[in-house]
Amino acid sequence: MIRVSAFRWVPPFARGLVRDLRVRWALEEAGLPYETRLVGPDDLKTKDYRAMQPFGQVPAYEEDGLVLFESGAILLHIARRSDVLMPADPAEQARTNAWMFAALNSIEPRVQHLAGLDLFHVEEDWAKARKPGALNDAQMRLAALSDWLDGRDYLESRFTVADLLMTTVLRILRHTDVVAQMPTLEAYRLRCEARPAFARALAAQIGDFSDEMPAVA
Repeated sequence: MIRVSAFRWVPPFARGLVRDLRVRWALEEAGLPYETRLVGPDDLKTKDYRAMQPFGQVPAYEEDGLVLFESGAILLHIARRSDVLMPADPAEQARTNAWMFAALNSIEPRVQHLAGLDLFHVEEDWAKARKPGALNDAQMRLAALSDWLDGRDYLESRFTVADLLMTTVLRILRHTDVVAQMPTLEAYRLRCEARPAFARALAAQIGDFSDEMPAVA
């Protein structure tokens, strides 16, 4: 049985954003059953957990003795087993891989930086000073992505794991109207989120969260 680590509690603003959602969604698309290993702050510090996830984050992925960390690597592993997520043609596979790297390297760092300023440092003077530049950086990359998607339903010829990953990156800015101001990009996000597998994955993540914040030792 596949097992995916996930937080047992996060604050409301983070629910539906934690990166185990990417893995759950991929498993739902691939039709692969899984169970969750719910963890809290103390679990992340243990030697056993760090042996699976060196940085004490989620998700960690376990399957028949194989242990993986980093959501992008886990998605690639799952996608290679599913024609829903990964095309059979080698050239199309290569393009899908390129877009996965683009989501993680060209888009997510700028999106995450902007979200971090808004969600964790909004009252700090240094964050207020940095916000315009961070917003501009994110908007420039998102505009380039929107230009690529103009006239396309998906990043390549059909839905792949790259679209799954890119959609979860765009969701990081759901507390803003940055994506909504780009109609092509917003339509793309909504198109991907309309997939039944996404709804199942999101419901599973939300259903695993406890209402009580865990005590930290």
